[in-house]
Amino acid sequence: MKLYAVSDGPPSLAVRMALEALNIPYDHISVDYGKAEHLTEDYKKMNPQMEIPVLDDDGFFLSESNAILQYLCEKHAPTSELYPKDPKERALVNHRLCFNLAYLYPEISAYVMAPIFFDYQRTEMGLKKLNRALAAFESYLKRTGTMYVAGNRLTIADFPLVTSIMCLEAIAFDLSNNYPSVQKWYTGFKQVHPKLWIIAAKGMEEIAGFEKNPPDLTGMVHPIHPIRKSGEKLTK
Repeated sequence: MKLYAVSDGPPSLAVRMALEALNIPYDHISVDYGKAEHLTEDYKKMNPQMEIPVLDDDGFFLSESNAILQYLCEKHAPTSELYPKDPKERALVNHRLCFNLAYLYPEISAYVMAPIFFDYQRTEMGLKKLNRALAAFESYLKRTGTMYVAGNRLTIADFPLVTSIMCLEAIAFDLSNNYPSVQKWYTGFKQVHPKLWIIAAKGMEEIAGFEKNPPDLTGMVHPIHPIRKSGEKLTK
């Protein structure tokens, strides 16, 4: 099994955490984002969306990190509590995965990641949208009152949410005052699962470094995002 992934991208880190938790051996094929290796024709054959990560399971190519997380459990660990079989428990896991994919991470990505890697700025509107998404997450955690995002057991839903919130920690975004339940869950995960957290922690360190010194991507021709000029700093 091979995983084509970057070292700091939340979707890549979430899949790597699942592989570690499930004790599944794999080869990590590093994708150089700065050199636009994800935009090459060879990569496009694996994933026409040209996004990261991609799983190669003996010639079976699968993209979209949520789908990868579900596939890993269903094929390689069908009895694992990381993806419970009870319909309501699984529905809650699936909801949290969808919530992060469609609602929370897009706002985090737009506010944290896009201004670091591309020619975007952080705006008051972006902050408002981010806070709205975080408020919803806070409400879900308060409603369940559980240790993890989908119950009192660790599930694959925790991995992408941890790696999303990790981005906020990388830019020193304070959760403690307005989102205490999010902060408690996030801190608890780090304390209880240090071997999993260290995977995300290394990515967070890279993002924090890029926050201070944005990478030079002037050689990349991206089909969607405008590239920041070489040496240009992020203006908050």
